[in-house]
Amino acid sequence: MISYYLPSGSKIGVGYQAHELANALVRRGHRVDMFSACPPVEDALYAHHELRLRGSLRTFRFALALRHVDYSGYDVIHAHGDDYWLWRRRVPVHVRTMHGTGFEEALRIPGIKEKLRMLLLGVTEVLASLVADVTVAVSPQTRRWMPWVRRVIPNGVDTARFRPDPARRADVPTVLFVGTWGNRKRGAVLAREFQQHVLPDAPDARLEMVCRDAPSDPGPGVHVLGALTDAELVQAYQRAWVFCLPSEYEGFGIPYAEAMASGVPVVATPNVGARYVTDDGRAGLLSDIDALGRALLRVLTDDVEREALAKVSLERSRAFALSSVLDRYEAVYRGGR
Repeated sequence: MISYYLPSGSKIGVGYQAHELANALVRRGHRVDMFSACPPVEDALYAHHELRLRGSLRTFRFALALRHVDYSGYDVIHAHGDDYWLWRRRVPVHVRTMHGTGFEEALRIPGIKEKLRMLLLGVTEVLASLVADVTVAVSPQTRRWMPWVRRVIPNGVDTARFRPDPARRADVPTVLFVGTWGNRKRGAVLAREFQQHVLPDAPDARLEMVCRDAPSDPGPGVHVLGALTDAELVQAYQRAWVFCLPSEYEGFGIPYAEAMASGVPVVATPNVGARYVTDDGRAGLLSDIDALGRALLRVLTDDVEREALAKVSLERSRAFALSSVLDRYEAVYRGGR
């Protein structure tokens, strides 16, 4: 398995998914070696090979370094990025998972330099889709930029861990956010909407933010949890009444699926990932950013709507169960092309 990112060195969701998949495959009896630029993950069940890099353009130099790895002892390469130079058949089956697209991010990310970087990333993704035997998209909308990619396998959530626990539910209306304060996750915007539109009518409400880059004083009602352990994150979902991630772009959005599996209704902006995970709003509430605070207030204060959304969300989350995702990947590994 190849993933530049891992939870040991990055908060990017691709790394968490690669780690979860690798661990789950080992539990099923497979031997898995992870090639990454990040250090080993503490609870990893798989072997780890760190490709150490220095300087700038590390993801691109990581891709070049992968060319020099001997893959002759493997049946499968499963790459989550950076495999676009592996154009000769090196193993019986080469699988690439597209967790999103740089072209889509280039439309939204600020700054000319960052837009160019995302466009270049999009070009490498196209190359990777041609190099691999099987290319998988994590959502149908990801295929917009690569319509020749036919197979969709969503990201997986461990439903043995992420599950409802009514006994842990907070006594006061609680919104949970998992992401970054700035950039496309828009945590700062959520905090402002919460303070302007939720607190006046629900003064005891809390916004809990699993966030590493928030200011030390984010304002009234906002509680920054920082980085959490896996067990603490599960408990945070179980405490929440509503989950909200108003991201500008998500290729999938694993936190949406984690919340739904925990029985927590999702309020989100209608980005690509949120539309797919919530089944175009049938299993969640999609709101424009300007109406986000009012949408949150409605779900927090309307018990009937909130419970109905929680029920539908839990049913929808079964489509993203890690066990089902593994079944589908194992079929790809064995079926090759």
